[in-house]
Amino acid sequence: MSRFDYLWHKWRAIAALVLGRRPQAMALFDEMLRRWPDDAYARASRTHLRSQLGDTAGALEDSAGLVALPAASGRDWFNHGFLLEQVERWDEALAAFRRATELDPKLDRAWYGLGLVLIRLQRYDEAVVALKRNTELQPMSPYGWYQLARVHVDRREPEEAVKIIRHLKGFEPKVAAQLERETGLLAAPSSS
Repeated sequence: MSRFDYLWHKWRAIAALVLGRRPQAMALFDEMLRRWPDDAYARASRTHLRSQLGDTAGALEDSAGLVALPAASGRDWFNHGFLLEQVERWDEALAAFRRATELDPKLDRAWYGLGLVLIRLQRYDEAVVALKRNTELQPMSPYGWYQLARVHVDRREPEEAVKIIRHLKGFEPKVAAQLERETGLLAAPSSS
C-alpha cells in the first residue's frame, strides 16, 4: 500500500464529509475498505456515516468488522454496544459494553450503557455496580445519578433514592425535581 495513496483517499473522504457530500464520502470509504480491508479508520468512519444515514444494519455490519480487528478499542466496543442497544439485541449489547469497560475501565459512557442494558434485563444489582462506576467517573453528569436513583426505587430502596435526589439538588435541581415527581419521593435539602 502506498502511504500517499491511502492518505489521498482519506483526505478526500474527510473533505467530502466537510462539504456535506455523503454519497461521495461513502464511495471513498467503500474504496478504502476494498483496498485496505483491515483499516480501522475507514471502517469506523463508514459505520458512523451509515448510522447517520439510518442504515443500522449496515452500521452494525461495519461495527462488527471493526471490533473483530485485533486493535479494537474500548471506544469501538462502546459504539458497537450502542448500535446493538438501538436494535434491542440486549445480550450482545451487554457483552459489547462489558468488553468496552475491560479495555478502557475509565470509559464512563460504556459503564452507563452497561447500566442501561442491565436495567433493561432487570439485573438491578449489577446495574447498581455499573452506574456507581459511571457516577464515580462523571460525578457532575446527572444521567448516571438519575438512572441509579430509578434502580434504587425498583429495588424498593427509597432511602437510597432520596440520598441521590438530595445530592442532585446540589448541582442539578431540575433533575432532582423530575425524580421527585416521578417517584413521589421528597428529599429535603441536607443540613450541612
